[in-house]
Amino acid sequence: QVQLVESGGGLVQAGGSLRLSCAASGSIFSINVMGWYRQAPGKQRELVAVITGGGSTNYADAVKGRFTIARDTTKNTVYLQMNSLKPEDTAVYYCNADLVVLGTPRQYNYWGQGTQVTVSS
Repeated sequence: QVQLVESGGGLVQAGGSLRLSCAASGSIFSINVMGWYRQAPGKQRELVAVITGGGSTNYADAVKGRFTIARDTTKNTVYLQMNSLKPEDTAVYYCNADLVVLGTPRQYNYWGQGTQVTVSS
C-alpha cells in the first residue's frame, strides 16, 4: 500500500507565499518522477511542476519564476514553494508520483488527495 499525503495549503492574499509538502509512504522500492498538478473549478487538471530523481525540473509557463519544486529523496518528499501568488493560482493542488512498489518490477502512478490553495485579490 502506498500513500501520498499533501499538506500546506490554505488561504493567502495575492502576492503572498505558500509551501506545499507531499510525503510518500508505504511499500516503496524507488520513486522516479514526483510532481504537482492543480485543478481549478470547471477546468481540467493541469501540470504545475515535476522533478525527476536526478533533480531535473519542468514547470508550467504560468508558474515559471514564481514556483520552485524541490525534493528530499531521503524522505520521499516533494515540496512546492509558491511565491508571488495570484488569484488565478487558486485550485486544488495534487501530488503525483511514478514509483516502483516493493516486490514488483512495475512502475505505478499514484495521486494524493489534494490540498486547497485559495488566493484572494
